[in-house]
Amino acid sequence: MADLIDVPYGMKVKQSIIVKRLQSGFFAEVFLVMQNGQYEAALFLNDKFKPGPPVPHPLDQPTEQYSHFMGVRPSVGLTPEEAERIISEVECENSLHRKKLTDRWGKTDE
Repeated sequence: MADLIDVPYGMKVKQSIIVKRLQSGFFAEVFLVMQNGQYEAALFLNDKFKPGPPVPHPLDQPTEQYSHFMGVRPSVGLTPEEAERIISEVECENSLHRKKLTDRWGKTDE
């Protein structure tokens, strides 16, 4: 595992789920992490942590190639297969350890 940059305090990186090279030349890698008492997916661009949802979220306007995204500014498009693999890994790990994933990304308390 490479030396990761800007890993949030308390986040424990467990394993890599997918790696892909973007058109920009950057490498996007999604890791399985333990954060806030649950297993989540975390996006790293060229080994630097990028905030975003704890699992891939569907795109508002999916394309033929991309159906989901992770991260914000920049966000990374994911194919249906990549999204399913990430979601499956996170759900499996949470189930195995009897944890429940809470996804509050983009939700406000009103």
